[in-house]
Amino acid sequence: MRRIGLFGGSFDPPHNAHVALARVALDHLKLDELRWVLTGQAYQKVRQISHAEDRKAMVALAIADEPRFKLETCELDRTGASYSIDTVCELDAVEHADWFLIIGQDQYANLHTWRDWPELLQRVTIAVASRSGQWPQASAEVTATPHRVVALPLPRIDISATAIRQNANEGRDYTDMVPDLVASYIDRHHLYRGIPRN
Repeated sequence: MRRIGLFGGSFDPPHNAHVALARVALDHLKLDELRWVLTGQAYQKVRQISHAEDRKAMVALAIADEPRFKLETCELDRTGASYSIDTVCELDAVEHADWFLIIGQDQYANLHTWRDWPELLQRVTIAVASRSGQWPQASAEVTATPHRVVALPLPRIDISATAIRQNANEGRDYTDMVPDLVASYIDRHHLYRGIPRN
């Protein structure tokens, strides 16, 4: 079976830390392909995210130089909230693969709040971005449930999408935080201007 990574997020915008983690996942997990899964309606996000077309365009630009990166839009195509279990089931029905779900430590710690998380754990290997060699830590419920988990060694990169949006909104430089083509897109389309701080 092919080894396929699923890297989900709103990617609003996709930035250099996202790209760095995706490249680590490709190499560390020996993936045949890594799919950037654009969140449709993020049920755990409070703020309004940017239009899907803008986020799709920015991800396409961010991943253009790596043929093993693919843009996955199935969550945008579904109505209602986006749940990882629905995405995994939908994709696995099309192509039976060895699936790796790439998440951060904060997401792993809260995995017990995800919809149908026990079934999700049976369907994927959880790959957790881990800093300073620390082993991923989960809640007691998740720890007690048999599942496959690996740590992805991630160098410390202090970049956040929130900081990028705020810098763009306030006219401050953010271009060293995102791929060059993404920076050009944000500037050309005047994204993140006049937004409230969040």
